[in-house]
Amino acid sequence: MKSLIIAEKPSVARDIARVMKCPKQGNGFLEGNQYIVTWGLGHLVELAAPEEYNPAYRQWKMEDLPMIPDSFKLTVIPQTSRQYSAVKAQIHRKDVGEIIIATDAGREGELVARLILKKTGCQKPIKRLWISSVTDKAIREGFAHLRDGREYNALYDAAMCRAEADWLVGMNATRALTCKYNAQLSCGRVQTPTLAMIAKREKAIRDFIPQSYFGLQAKSTSLGFILTWQDAASKSPRSFDRQRMEKLLASLSGQPGHVEEVRRTPKKTGAPLLYDLTELQRDASKRFNYSAKETLNIMQRLYENHKVLTYPRTDSRYLSEDIVPTLKERLRACGTGPYKQLAGRVLHQPIPPKPFYVDNGKVSDHHAIIPTEQFVQLDHMTVDERRIYDLVVRRFLAVLYPPCEYEQTSITVKIQNETFLARGNVMKNPGWKEVYLTAAASGYDSDLESGEDEEIFRSQELPSLQKGDVLSRLTVSLTQGKTKAPAPFNEATLLSAMENPAAYMESGSREMAKTLGETGGLGTVATRADIIEKLFSSFLLEKRGKDIFLTSKAKQLLDLVPEDLKKPELTADWEMRLLKISKGALKRSTFMADIREYSSALTRQIKTGEGTFRHDNLTNTKCPVCGKRMLAVKGKNSEMLVCQDRECGHRETISRTSNARCPVCHKKMQLWGKGDNQTFVCSCGHKEKLKAFQERRKKEGAGVSRKDVAKYMSQQKKEAREPLNNPFAQLLSSIQAPPEK
Repeated sequence: MKSLIIAEKPSVARDIARVMKCPKQGNGFLEGNQYIVTWGLGHLVELAAPEEYNPAYRQWKMEDLPMIPDSFKLTVIPQTSRQYSAVKAQIHRKDVGEIIIATDAGREGELVARLILKKTGCQKPIKRLWISSVTDKAIREGFAHLRDGREYNALYDAAMCRAEADWLVGMNATRALTCKYNAQLSCGRVQTPTLAMIAKREKAIRDFIPQSYFGLQAKSTSLGFILTWQDAASKSPRSFDRQRMEKLLASLSGQPGHVEEVRRTPKKTGAPLLYDLTELQRDASKRFNYSAKETLNIMQRLYENHKVLTYPRTDSRYLSEDIVPTLKERLRACGTGPYKQLAGRVLHQPIPPKPFYVDNGKVSDHHAIIPTEQFVQLDHMTVDERRIYDLVVRRFLAVLYPPCEYEQTSITVKIQNETFLARGNVMKNPGWKEVYLTAAASGYDSDLESGEDEEIFRSQELPSLQKGDVLSRLTVSLTQGKTKAPAPFNEATLLSAMENPAAYMESGSREMAKTLGETGGLGTVATRADIIEKLFSSFLLEKRGKDIFLTSKAKQLLDLVPEDLKKPELTADWEMRLLKISKGALKRSTFMADIREYSSALTRQIKTGEGTFRHDNLTNTKCPVCGKRMLAVKGKNSEMLVCQDRECGHRETISRTSNARCPVCHKKMQLWGKGDNQTFVCSCGHKEKLKAFQERRKKEGAGVSRKDVAKYMSQQKKEAREPLNNPFAQLLSSIQAPPEK
C-alpha cells in the first residue's frame, strides 16, 4: 500500500516528491514506489455560501437575517475545482492506505487539509508532517518523525471554530449593514478594530495642542563641546516655563562651570532578536517602502522557490533548541558574497551554552525566520529578493556575534546651583554592529529610536576632564522647541499596532492583553497583510504619501457598526477560547453555541440602529452601465470612479501612480486620462502627454519606461473589464484566503 501526501502548494509538493523519489507525473499528482504526492492551491474547500442553505438567500434581505445554519456545509471552490477532483481521485485510490498531511504546520494549514478530507469523505488513517522549512534535509527529518494525525484533532476543532465564527459574524453583520443603509458596507472582528485604531490616532492628532518648551545649553568654545541643562527635580532637559528659563539664562550668563563628576561606564548592548514576519514587514516598509503584502510575497519566493529562508508566516523571534546543531551548516550555506567574511568569523567559534535567541517556550508553530542549509546563489535573485534576504541574513549573523561594547562617558557640570550634562560614547568593540557596518545599501540603522529627551542629550566627542576642573568662557543660550503630535499611521506602525493593540483596549483586562500579545494581536502574521490590502480595496483607507488615513466611508461605517466589533477585546476573547479548544480544555460545541447567540444579538442591534449613511463623494459622472452617479474614490495607488449601486459595481481608473519619473524632480508621476489624452502629472507641476513622454524616453534610449507604460496600460484595461466586488464577494474572498483572524 502507498501513502498519499497532501501538500498545500505545488512548489512544496514538487520538493517533497523529489526528496521522497516520486518522479512519475500524473494529473495533479506525482508518484513513486512508496508515496504519491498531491497538492492544494491554498484552500480547495470552503464553507458554503448562504444560498446553498436556502435559495432565498441569493437576494440580500433584512428579513432573512440572521442566517444561522444548524450545521455548516462545505463547497469546492470553483476556481480550483479541477485540482480538488485530482486530489479526491488519489484519496480514494484502492492502493492508498494512509494520508500524510504536509500542509503548512499551523492552525490554518491544518484546516486546509482537513476540509479536503472531510469533503471527500476520507476515512483512511492520517499522519502529520510538521516542518518549518522545505529543504531536503528538513523534509527527510520530518518524514523520519511523522506524527499521528489524531494528535492534531483539537487543533482542527479550533480552526473550524474560527472559520465558522467568522462566517456567522461576518456574513450576518455585513448583510445587515448593507441592507440597512443601502451602501456597500462590510465589517469583521479584525478589520473593524483596525479602522477604529486609525480613527483614534486621527482624533489624537486633531485634538493635539502643541506646547512650547525651553531649555539651556552651555557651549565651551575653547574645548568644543556642548552641555545641556537638566532640571534638578524632574531630571528633564525641558521646561514649559519660559520666564523661569529666561531668568536662569540671565543669572548664568558669564558664570564659570565647575566639573562635579566625570563618569565612565562600560556598556554592552546585545543584537536585536531574530525576525518574525511582522518585524520583517515593518523594517521592509521603513527602509524600502514595501507594503506588508509585497514583503510577504517576496519572502514566499525566497522560501518556496529559492529555498534559502525558513517558513515566513511565523510569529516567533526565537529558535527552538533542536535548531542549534544546524546553525553552523546554515552559516556555511549563507556565507557567500558580501557575507563570506562575516560568517567566517563566527563559523569556527562555539555556540554559547544558553544563547539569548533560543527559547522553546517562545516558539509555537514555527521558529524565527533564518537562512536554511540550502546553498545560496545571489545572482539568481531579483533586487527585491536580495534586499529582503540581506535583512534576514544580517539579523541572523548579528545574533551570533558578541554584544557591542562601548564606554559611556558623562560629564556633570554645575553653573551656580544648576546642573548641566554632556554625554559621549567611545566604541571598544563593535560586536554585532560590525555586521551592519558594511550594510549601507540595506538602509539599516542599528541604533534604537530615541525619545525627544534622548535626542536633546546627543552623543558627542568629549574632552579629557577631571573632577574639580573649572570651565570658563561658557556661552549659555536659550533653546526652544514644540511638543509633537502623534504621527499618522503608516504600514509599518499599523502592523505594530495590530500586533500589539493593548493600548487601544478599553476594558483594561490584563488577561486579554496578555492573550492578544501571545496570539499575535489582531489578525495573524499570515493574514495582516491581506487585511490591510482589503481595507484599501474596499475604499476604507487611503494613502497620502506614506501615511494612512480613513476615508469618509470608513468614518461613517465606524458610527454604524456595533461597539463590540470595534474593540480588540472581541478577538482576545475568541483567541482565549480557541486556545483552550486546541488544548482540549474547552468543547467546540460550547464555543459555537455562544457564537450563534452572539451573531443573533449583533444582527438585532444593527437592525434597530438609528444611524444614516450618506455618499459625500458623489460626482456628476454617470455610470455607463446603469446610469447612476458615480463615486470618486482613492485606492492605494490610484484614483477611481465607482458606481454607487453595489449590485452594478462598475468602476473606472482615472489616474494611477506610475513608475515613470518626473524629468524635473524625479518623483513618480500620476498618469491621468484615457487613450490619446493620457497625461503624466507630477506633484511639482510638471505635465507631459503620454506620447511626448514616450518620444522623449525613446530619444534618451531608455526602453525600460516604455515597458512600464505598457504594463500600466495592460493593467488599466484589465481593471476596466473587472466589476467591483460587492461586499458579499469580498466576504467570500476573505473566507477563501482564509478569512481574517
